[in-house]
Amino acid sequence: MTAPLRYAFFGSPPFATDVLAALFEAGRAPLLVGTAPPRRAGRGRKEAPSPVVELAEAHGVPVRRPESARDPALLDELRALELDLILIASYGEMLRRSFLELPRLFCLNVHGSLLPRWRGASPVQAAIAAGDAATGVSIQRVVRTLDAGDLLLSIETPIEPDTTGGELFARLARLGGEAAVRALALVEAGEADFMPQDEARVTHCRKLTTDSGRIDWTRPAAELERLVRAMDPWPGAATALPGGDRLVIRRASVVDDAPDSVPAGAPGTVRVDGDTLIVRAGEGALAVHELQAAGKKRMAAGDWLRGARLEDGARLGAGAGTAGDDSADEDTGGND
Repeated sequence: MTAPLRYAFFGSPPFATDVLAALFEAGRAPLLVGTAPPRRAGRGRKEAPSPVVELAEAHGVPVRRPESARDPALLDELRALELDLILIASYGEMLRRSFLELPRLFCLNVHGSLLPRWRGASPVQAAIAAGDAATGVSIQRVVRTLDAGDLLLSIETPIEPDTTGGELFARLARLGGEAAVRALALVEAGEADFMPQDEARVTHCRKLTTDSGRIDWTRPAAELERLVRAMDPWPGAATALPGGDRLVIRRASVVDDAPDSVPAGAPGTVRVDGDTLIVRAGEGALAVHELQAAGKKRMAAGDWLRGARLEDGARLGAGAGTAGDDSADEDTGGND
């Protein structure tokens, strides 16, 4: 193609914000931006600001916030724009054929994993929890099966041993912007070559809930340490105190299997020694460095222990609560 692409962008914060910003910075403004309908929060039920809306409006691009992408008025408006393609980044809705067939070419999705690994709504957290050495972003053609479309390009990035879900999410959002700009350039130049995904390598992940971070102390400590990082900041890797109150572990490390390092007793049994909190796991133990009690801010484990009255030999995990903290749910690059 020689003429600039006519395209619309559909996505919701936080992932879509960096993607849209990169498009504007590259001089590739969409004709229209679609995003999630307004949300109200707080005691006054005021409309929460949307960075995607603010960014689009700052660049003079019209914004639509339909309750559904099936809205007939929206479909008519998009049809009238005579689009070449629609670019999607974490829009959060399964799109019907009536939407996908609007552009002259196709719809493209920015997904936060190296497809076909981790199709679904929480690929960032899934990659960390599984111990993957690397992940990345993929640009794929959108089809009716979730995240199964042919691949246009991927950008890989390593997962360092101390990376948290929030840190990796932010990095992938920036990479998603880079990938989106590259994808539009390829399509515009007529150089878009798609490759089918290898179905033998497909893995799936589900949308996170407040219960996704529930700690099962019978699991190996190495697995639990990854869970702690994957679920930070939301929903948090959570256990229950002996009285039933929810406790979120924010930062931890693995303790080796030496007899004098691992607390005696069943998984979940704690050793409290001054500022040190160690919890027995199914294999090894977890040293807790930072945590967050219900209704409190995150703090060093030693600071919390001085007022918590947690006895040496107590056991965590029975009847863990599921109430989440006040952090927002973060979608991670799928189009589910």
